[in-house]
Amino acid sequence: MKGLRLADGREVVIKVRPRMSRLAGCAVVHRALWTAGFPCPEPLVDVQPLDGYAATAEALVLDAGEPPPDSELAALSAAALARLVELGPDPGAVPSLAPSPSWTGWDHAEPGLWPTSEELGVDLNAYPEPQWLARVAAAVRDQLRGHAGDPVIGHGDWHPENLSWQGPHLLAVHDWDSVICQPEPAIAGLGAASFLGIQDPARMASVEDSAAFLDAYQQARGRRWTSGDYAACWAAGLWQRVFDAKTRSLGGDAGQILTRHEAGARLRLAGLNPSLAAEMHET
Repeated sequence: MKGLRLADGREVVIKVRPRMSRLAGCAVVHRALWTAGFPCPEPLVDVQPLDGYAATAEALVLDAGEPPPDSELAALSAAALARLVELGPDPGAVPSLAPSPSWTGWDHAEPGLWPTSEELGVDLNAYPEPQWLARVAAAVRDQLRGHAGDPVIGHGDWHPENLSWQGPHLLAVHDWDSVICQPEPAIAGLGAASFLGIQDPARMASVEDSAAFLDAYQQARGRRWTSGDYAACWAAGLWQRVFDAKTRSLGGDAGQILTRHEAGARLRLAGLNPSLAAEMHET
């Protein structure tokens, strides 16, 4: 990513990343939401080839203020994600957004349980430990694959580094490479797991935080989840946590991202067996 000032004085951001077919769909969604008035940087150049990579350009949006207090963030963040989904284009009008980013990729088509991590670029399936993470991941993936919800457009990396606030006012949502097309409960559930942060264990959403986010999302959308939808919300959020814990386990402590106790609580809310995360004789 690089910042430039054009001859007419405009400040722009150039983003260069590996070429992926899904980026074309991401660019369509970004432009559609900006056109609809959703707070995001103005896209200036759609995906362009650049020395074997893909490049885009967008207007610079300065981070002008502080985020709202944590006590208000669940409601404000959930309402913003709900608005994005409401304004998003019809999935049928968008080029394919597959594959979903790995941390949202319960719907992946790769062999094995785990999709390839963009961050690590390794086959996580070649590392069987900790086995309890695999048990949890397999259960939530199977549940989500059996969920019959219609897909919608959403954002798959809904965390504070990608949202710029000025108090309670959302200035811009960034990282439009992380657009996904999944059932709405999955999109809401992913946001509920990540909206307070994804790296610092002290800042990540608790079960209570995630529940408050899901309640606020429903209110913003003017709908109530069915029991199946609500379970799918929790399953999707747990997929993200368990995937991040799996990647952390390769070089650190998976429990910094997801403890067995929290996994059990989230499994219960997903309508799954909490004992999947329990201590077992693992060989």
